[in-house]
Parts: sequence; C-alpha cells; structure tokens
Amino acid sequence: MNVVLLGAPGSGKGTQATTVTGRLGWAHVASGDLFRHHLKAQTALGRQVEGYMNRGELVPDDVTIAMVRERLAQPDIAAGVLFDGFPRTLAQAHALDTLLASLGQRVD
Repeated sequence: MNVVLLGAPGSGKGTQATTVTGRLGWAHVASGDLFRHHLKAQTALGRQVEGYMNRGELVPDDVTIAMVRERLAQPDIAAGVLFDGFPRTLAQAHALDTLLASLGQRVD
C-alpha cells in the first residue's frame, strides 16, 4: 500500500508518519529526510540540494524526484510506503504516479 500524507508545515505529518510506519512496518519517505541524508553523505544529489538550501530556495522538482526514485529502489518499500510531504507540486504528483506505475503500484 502507498499512502500520501499531506498537511501544512508543523501540522504533525512527521509525528503521524512515524506512528503509522512503526505500527505497519512501512517505509517512511519524507523529502526533508532525503535532502538531509544526501547532504550528509555528500552524494551528487546532495551537492545539488546544498546550493538551493544555502540560498533558501526550494529544491527543484527534478532533483527531489530523483531522490524519491532512488529511494523507491530500496527493498524495504515492498511492505508499503507512507509519503510524508511528497508530492508538493503537480509535477511531483505526476512523477510519483509514473514511478509507482513502473513498479506495478499506485497511490492507494
């Protein structure tokens, strides 16, 4: 099962996501966590994100989508995924549909 959790910043998405994924054994995919992971690991994507974040700009859709694509290639997504704050734009929503379809899945 794949679920998208949407809400305003500070609305408790992360708290709810942690509770739900812990109980159900799902993967928790949050764009902010992906950004921090790639920044810390100094990956190519992380280096791209760093510039935008240092300037206080939004990370472009293509970079965010690339991170999500990479995350969806991990084996722990088989049980289900809770997307926390992703997608944020229409382009990201279309990309998520395409990514999941390529895996034979969809947003439930």
